Amino acid sequence: MFEVLPQLSPDPILGLSAAFKQDTNPNKIDLGVGVYKDEQGNTPILSAVAKAQQVLLERETSKTYITPQGVQGFIDGMLSLILGDKSPVMLADRVAAVQAPGGCGSLRILAELLTRVNKDTKVWVSDPTWANHIPLIGNAGLAIETYPYFDKASASIRFDAMLDALKKVEKGDVVLLHGCCHNPTGADLTHEQWQAVMEVAKEREFLPFVDIAYQGFGDGIEEDAYGVRLLCENLPEVIIAASCSKNFGLYRERVGLAAIVTADTKTKSIAQAQIQNVARGIYSMPPSYGGALVDIILSDVALKQEWQSEVNEMRNRMRTLRSLLVDKLSEYGAQKDFSFVNQQKGMFSFLCISPEQVQKMRSEHSVYFVDSSRVNIAGISLSNVDDMAKAMVSVINS
Repeated sequence: MFEVLPQLSPDPILGLSAAFKQDTNPNKIDLGVGVYKDEQGNTPILSAVAKAQQVLLERETSKTYITPQGVQGFIDGMLSLILGDKSPVMLADRVAAVQAPGGCGSLRILAELLTRVNKDTKVWVSDPTWANHIPLIGNAGLAIETYPYFDKASASIRFDAMLDALKKVEKGDVVLLHGCCHNPTGADLTHEQWQAVMEVAKEREFLPFVDIAYQGFGDGIEEDAYGVRLLCENLPEVIIAASCSKNFGLYRERVGLAAIVTADTKTKSIAQAQIQNVARGIYSMPPSYGGALVDIILSDVALKQEWQSEVNEMRNRMRTLRSLLVDKLSEYGAQKDFSFVNQQKGMFSFLCISPEQVQKMRSEHSVYFVDSSRVNIAGISLSNVDDMAKAMVSVINS
């Protein structure tokens, strides 16, 4: 019976990974898949996570189901991390939340919840946005529209155009915003721009949907929460999808948080029951392991401090690599100014070169990244940055 199904095109990132593995060039470079890598090209287990694993091994006495909402300590710790220890919405008991299987699970749970509110809801996403936003939200049955965000020609945010588009968004529509470290561009809103977006949201009465997957990779753990906190403290309703894949290095554990800031405590209670019911209909009960590790780290002063130091190290290393790449491109005579890469934040950068140039990087120099020109900065190292820069100069100057 399955022969009636159409053949699908390969996933662009997974297909890129397969091509990279088949490449026999010993000096090949992988800048595609969005995982943090150290200087040796490994994605290590953070020291704080390794210690938390030992604590959990000694502490855990059963493998029975946990509560439907997930590990409560994880939920509380993550909400404090994202919204702040003295968050007004937390103190007012206005936040419903569940632990979800990764940031993707969080996005899908919240999308499914939105269909219960109004199946005709429109969700506005930035142009460009993370490619998986489209199926995660669209496959729930929601209509997707786009608002202007980034201009490749000037390598900058099209903020005036973005704001003009948001001023036309209808009441009850949803606007997806990247909390920090915009994927794929690395171009983040300033504090003043966040303030302007908040004012438009208040005026137009649309619902902000914040995806925060890289907290700590931009300017700092506290600093990267500026936008989401501003919205939550000034608007009646906000929904949030968070991920622990990057800043805790828990990629394979699939640890995420889906949260709903509601107008009052009564609505919070309704939203909590509804979001748990959505989860029940998708995967029944949440996984425990990854959430339990995050709970242990965030509830232990020493472990939390160690984790924060490790996040700081990852962020500072990526900043250094950005600067190094820009310097090397200039040193080898690039005819294009890439200084904008130093202004971008987080794991990704948009190099603003054409798909044809990206394909030449792949076919002629074995440097792999997606056609949009998004590169994983953490895939660059001291040992490959010269080869990377020389390859780019060869391609863009030709």
